Amino acid sequence: MGLLWAMQPDRPFWSLLKRDVQTPFVVELEVLDGHEPDQGKLLASAVHERHFLAPGVRRVPVREGRVRATLFLPPGKGSFPGIIHLFGSGGGLCEYRANLLAGHGFADLPEYLGEIHLEYFEEAVNFMLQHPKGPSIGLLGFSKGGDLCLSMASFLKGSTATELINTCVANTVCPLHYKDMIIPNLQNDLGKQKIISLIPLEKAREPFLFIVGMDDHNWNSGFCANITSEWLQTHGKEKPQIIYYPKTGHCIDPPYFPPLIASVHAQLDKATFHGGEPRAQSRAQVNAWQKILTFFQNISMVKKKSVKCSKI
Repeated sequence: MGLLWAMQPDRPFWSLLKRDVQTPFVVELEVLDGHEPDQGKLLASAVHERHFLAPGVRRVPVREGRVRATLFLPPGKGSFPGIIHLFGSGGGLCEYRANLLAGHGFADLPEYLGEIHLEYFEEAVNFMLQHPKGPSIGLLGFSKGGDLCLSMASFLKGSTATELINTCVANTVCPLHYKDMIIPNLQNDLGKQKIISLIPLEKAREPFLFIVGMDDHNWNSGFCANITSEWLQTHGKEKPQIIYYPKTGHCIDPPYFPPLIASVHAQLDKATFHGGEPRAQSRAQVNAWQKILTFFQNISMVKKKSVKCSKI
């Protein structure tokens, strides 16, 4: 798969993402005689298609109350365990990880990240609880979506497992509102950071899995995961599972996506170095994907034989 993960953008800071998961990625492969793409003789060519919707997976737009999301339902009559997927501070509906999860037997709801009121996400949890599924709802968060999942696990009822990819242990980006409570956001200025930005994880009840890129240049994700582990155990909670990936940066995608080493940050509006070495990060993405699936399968008791699964 090196021909895919080793691809590089032809413009600085661009990333290869899949916005429309209902159509495949199409990659044209050519073998040329020589090293000049415009001058070498074409020896062979092929077209590679990567499909994101497994056979039978249904994509259902959700417009329920304030919730604006997309639900991916696996094939069959169900019930299905649910996963709510929250992306980073760029916001928007990033569906490519969600529909891949649906191909492994999970009903997955990717959420839009906008103004941060936890009641909005409480509506999403209640929507999933009322939808035909199995007895569990998992939370999957990346970056800013990760600390939102930590807040959901701490304050809301209904979730049974939380998986976090390179996240902070405190509330970030903007203040978090819930009922009459406000958790201020962590400041970029280290001198102005306050302990009141920390999320009260001792209130959480479910198991945690932390995926940590050791070369993450956005957060000190390893430090945050270790702090979370110590905090939970101090309060008599189960020790979370933490998986560390050397030479791996902030943006850990599903397998065979070209690693995103740098991009223009949506909130900062400037170029941001995310870290990672392409080969190591690609291997980490393959391994982390399997760890995520296993974690949720163990919690929800999903039987792999119920859905025809691929490596992705």
